[in-house]
Amino acid sequence: MTDPDHLEAEQQVRLKDARTRCPHLDTLTGHVSEFAKILTGLRGERLDTWIDQVHADDLPALHSFTAGLKTDHLAVVNGLTLTHNSGAVEGNVNRIKMIKRQMYGRAKFDLLRKRVLLAS
Repeated sequence: MTDPDHLEAEQQVRLKDARTRCPHLDTLTGHVSEFAKILTGLRGERLDTWIDQVHADDLPALHSFTAGLKTDHLAVVNGLTLTHNSGAVEGNVNRIKMIKRQMYGRAKFDLLRKRVLLAS
């Protein structure tokens, strides 16, 4: 799951060996690495080219992934291009939901409210 350049020498050799033994794995690794570069580099303009390259290969799992990307194409391109996002809001919502799950059946809204406010 890490960048191949950050692997230790032995791990790089094992990865190279696995990729040479299985051409589908080699192709899949190339596509996933390219998508990671698009994602981390905010290069949404390269998404359409990447999708076309994926569809040129016989990788049904990635084809279903690209079909999902196409269902809301504009939002995906914006998410892969723009620097601002709703990560902070989603993090707070996730934290509040976790507290709510922990408090389920133990107390009423008043205690839940206090716990959420104190956890901030």
